[in-house]
Amino acid sequence: MRWSHFLILMSFILLSCAAVGQNPLADAHYHYLKGRVIDGDTLANILLNEVVVVPPWKFKSEREYKRYSRLVRNIKKTLPYARIAASKLQMINDSLHQLKTDKERRRYVKEAEKQLFAEFEAPLRKLTFSQGRMLIRLIDRETGNTSYDLIKDYKGGVSAFFWQGVARLFGANLKDEYCPDTDDKMVEHIIALIDMGLL
Repeated sequence: MRWSHFLILMSFILLSCAAVGQNPLADAHYHYLKGRVIDGDTLANILLNEVVVVPPWKFKSEREYKRYSRLVRNIKKTLPYARIAASKLQMINDSLHQLKTDKERRRYVKEAEKQLFAEFEAPLRKLTFSQGRMLIRLIDRETGNTSYDLIKDYKGGVSAFFWQGVARLFGANLKDEYCPDTDDKMVEHIIALIDMGLL
């Protein structure tokens, strides 16, 4: 196509768009990049979003595949609760730092506990035993503290000992820690896929 033909074609497109009241460039998105000159060459300086590469999990057996599927189901159910717990804990800590006396702090913790029970008791009772054990580990992942330590810090050692005894009756351990490099490597893989919207 010759240059003159191209100009005639573009003029025709612009005139036909103007005739119907459309601007062909109105929907175009322009991005202006900052340039950087290195050794006489101008290079575009672009900030790219982080790209996380998660290879597919290689299953060693059918049993491991079934375990993975159960973990996906349990993590999808419990991860939102663990993240809510982390955000609520941060809000409680921020509020506690503003209170001046121990009496005010105890009253605030008691009121916060009452609100949390009212909001989460019914859905958490519907969790299976394996989902409850998963939630304990995910709370450690999201908050950086075991459930036992959290209860001990906010309710005292006697309460933590009591709830640890109850948890042990049901096959759980409030002192379970999250280990992303060893025991919970598969869990970490699943969470990465969930966060990327692939599961």
